[in-house]
Amino acid sequence: MRMKAAVEAPGRGLAGVDEAGRGALCGPVFAAAVVLDPECRPPGLRDSKQLSVAARERLAELIRERACTWAVASAGVEEIERLNILHASLLAMRRAVLKLRPLPERAFIDGLQCPKLPCPSRAVVRGDSSMEMISAASILAKVARDAYMCELAQRYPGYGLERHKGYGTATHLGRLRRLGPCHEHRRGFAPVRRLLAGELL
Repeated sequence: MRMKAAVEAPGRGLAGVDEAGRGALCGPVFAAAVVLDPECRPPGLRDSKQLSVAARERLAELIRERACTWAVASAGVEEIERLNILHASLLAMRRAVLKLRPLPERAFIDGLQCPKLPCPSRAVVRGDSSMEMISAASILAKVARDAYMCELAQRYPGYGLERHKGYGTATHLGRLRRLGPCHEHRRGFAPVRRLLAGELL
């Protein structure tokens, strides 16, 4: 389905949905849902990973100002451990869509699977780089999670969370070896699990 056909659909609108933080070793997974206004779309929407921090933050502000409706939600580390990261990501997506007012007519989900929703949905592989509504959701989710990880860095200093945002960088792994995991580390993820088992990272 082409991007133009999606964003110009009439009625309550179509929502783009994406997550951020699925591959991180620490912190919640975030998700956002966005219904863009077809008459007032922010220019330059693209996959959040292709944007600089400044560009993401500028676009996030425009999206929040111009979208018909938007929402951000998350699933915490306990839920990630209990459900696994895939189902926790789907849960965060579901929560984000359910917070939209009004609910969308249809939702387009980045990836291979859709969460259970009260509206029809469609999974779109690499949707964050091919559909503006999903790009907008990826930006909101990324910006919200990055801000949360900076807050988390104040609670758990020493890991450098404000820089790597919980992903498995060499710096993060080195700090994990020295400090051990904090409460927000995902113990089911291999590097953290290996550390707890006494193996070298």
